[in-house]
Amino acid sequence: MKRFLSGKLLIILLLVGLVACGNDEGSGTAGDDTESAAGGEQITLWVPFSGPDGPKMQEIVNAFNESQDEFSVDYQVVPQSEYYTTIDLTLNDNRNVPDLMVMHADQLLTYVENDLLKNLDEITGETVNLEDYNENAVEGAMVDGELYGIPLDIHPLMFYWNKDLFEAAGLDPDVPPTNREEFVEFAQKLTDGNGQYGYVVPTLWPQQFIMPTIVYQNGGKLIDDGQVLYDSEEVVEALEFQRSLITEYGVSPSDVQQDGEVTLFLQGKNAMHMNGPWMLQQWEDAGMNFGVAPVPMLGTEQQAVFGNSHNFVVPEVVGEEKHEAIKQFLSFTAENGMAWAESGQAPVSKAVYESDEFQEMKQQPEVAKQFDYTHFSPRVRNWGQLSDPLMEAVNEVLLGQKEPREALEEATNRAQQRLN
Repeated sequence: MKRFLSGKLLIILLLVGLVACGNDEGSGTAGDDTESAAGGEQITLWVPFSGPDGPKMQEIVNAFNESQDEFSVDYQVVPQSEYYTTIDLTLNDNRNVPDLMVMHADQLLTYVENDLLKNLDEITGETVNLEDYNENAVEGAMVDGELYGIPLDIHPLMFYWNKDLFEAAGLDPDVPPTNREEFVEFAQKLTDGNGQYGYVVPTLWPQQFIMPTIVYQNGGKLIDDGQVLYDSEEVVEALEFQRSLITEYGVSPSDVQQDGEVTLFLQGKNAMHMNGPWMLQQWEDAGMNFGVAPVPMLGTEQQAVFGNSHNFVVPEVVGEEKHEAIKQFLSFTAENGMAWAESGQAPVSKAVYESDEFQEMKQQPEVAKQFDYTHFSPRVRNWGQLSDPLMEAVNEVLLGQKEPREALEEATNRAQQRLN
């Protein structure tokens, strides 16, 4: 999710394609459906939804365009791997700037402090009522108490399990573990010594979600008041627990490579798995008999989970003539966002997640159960760069190359230098 382009030529070609508004799939534009609905004031929307979720957001755009003839939205998908590089180039050059963009919560502070996003307190007015959204999601879209995003969803870490393996091990296939003790007990019962593991510990992605989840459940913080806390007792304990699943309890192999835990889960050799709600389609396409639930309390102090969110943001340079169209689209999306839920995501609009239709879905209500205690990344610029030393330490420890405290102390020093 954090890949970057190696050449500027590709970025320029991509921007040319966006401006051209072609109808081919590679351009990422909405195609004939959106263009035929154009009428009145038009705004351009950029999104990073280049996977199966993209067509679901386009359904919402098309429905908005067809619902009235005063405004229209030109829907443009920029591939996730190129998204923020493309945004940076566009905003820095101040050319071909979209009127509305989707941005992750962990990116907001960086763009706000660079004066690139518009304060939405002034333009949302009565059309977009913040009381219609989950409160935690709204707080995640604020910087220093001011609103810079309108939240679309929250996507926290989720817990998945193989129901067939549970039943074969004598466990209730419909009852997942809820705490550390049960989790370890289940994992041991589900490990058979013949290539089947109770829980395969990832050494790379999605540790960006797993490690902070356990830290927050331990009551810890990663960065606070300008101080990097990767070597705090709460963080050390979280990493030691994960390592113990390999070295002490033996419920996981010791040399898992990128996506190895996903492959084993799909093959029926990994009984329990933690990942994001974006994995739903992959499990369903594989025909798995799986369950989904909030993450168990693997920490020691409080219920918590790490997550991110998608937010609608407005570039600072967008003029007032676009504001009404933006407000009308945001209001429409809040009331008519069920298509986004169908993508596997959980919209934070109460009109959607409190509806009977939403509650009848398999995964999405389980995601919503974690809305109120989801923790977002620390409020620092360039969180991705600051978290890299932590993730490198996690990888080294889980591969048996370093001791937890030693690795985390080194990561703290490196990250503190970057933060300073």
